[in-house]
Amino acid sequence: MGSSKQLAAAVVVSFALLMAATCQAGAVGPYYHPPNPSTCGLKVGYYNDKCPHAEDIVKGVVGAAVMRDPGVGAGLIRMLFHDCFVEGCDASVLLDPTPFNPQPEKLGPPNNPSLRGFEVIDAAKYAVEMACPSVVSCADIIAFAARDASFFLSDRRVAFDMPAGRLDGRYSNASRTLDFLPPPKFNLGQLVANFAVKGLSVEDMVVLSGSHTVGRSHCSSFVPDRLAVPSDIDPSLAASLRSQCPASPSSSNDPTVVQDVVTPNKLDNQYYKNVLAHKALFTSDASLLSSPATAKMVVDNANIPGWWEDQFKKAMVKMASVEVKTGSNGEVRRNCRAVNHY
Repeated sequence: MGSSKQLAAAVVVSFALLMAATCQAGAVGPYYHPPNPSTCGLKVGYYNDKCPHAEDIVKGVVGAAVMRDPGVGAGLIRMLFHDCFVEGCDASVLLDPTPFNPQPEKLGPPNNPSLRGFEVIDAAKYAVEMACPSVVSCADIIAFAARDASFFLSDRRVAFDMPAGRLDGRYSNASRTLDFLPPPKFNLGQLVANFAVKGLSVEDMVVLSGSHTVGRSHCSSFVPDRLAVPSDIDPSLAASLRSQCPASPSSSNDPTVVQDVVTPNKLDNQYYKNVLAHKALFTSDASLLSSPATAKMVVDNANIPGWWEDQFKKAMVKMASVEVKTGSNGEVRRNCRAVNHY
């Protein structure tokens, strides 16, 4: 769907779903403060009484990990997205296979082998459990970790409070990843509809796409539809990618490349400049220019200082509120990789 009319149709079709899955948040500022409490039972400072140092502990673990390997920070941001879009923000992406559930989410094609950061969540959970046993959910740790990774990768320009109070889910199925996680070959209409199902707007989708300014991608994610066939990708970037990627990537030969060749380890608005210059990897990235409305968003995010960072804070909190579990719908896992056994 490339035209404005098609985009509008996708929005209309999906509008009934908008906001049904997420909680609302407040205005954006230099340091973003979501409302307290929010409409879905999450609130800023949720652990102030229960485990006062929980957020500081997670931030310390994440900061050390990102310092060692910035790519892990990109993985933690992506992990929040991949967790929330499948069964909601409930840490279902962390569950390991068992004889009773041999194919959990983490083994789904969008997650395996590309999703990173599990060991950081393990380390954060271990440290928090030492301080406050069975108090802090793994789902909240993922949300805190994504926030903190954003903070460190942006040189502290993306700083925001993350409401908490999520519980951990007990269900995880690899097939669900294909139902809800958008592949990189999606066009604009498909992206709009995909995000709307989760209560996220067109602008949220454009803003969250900016996280592609950090991290790496497997060649198989873009070679078939960007290099193997005619596309709008910049010829110099295409030549560079062909020198790094096989013509037909396979499971045994599928290297990774940086998603942003200009500032690969920095969370900034360079992604939008790359999109405008046709130097983005994915069809989904390029599709943001296929309607006047989203193209203007790309231009604004690329050119207005601080604009994208402020929008990203709001969108991250909104995404982290998708279909959260509270009350009897979840639990606080003692081990993030396994459901509790009572």
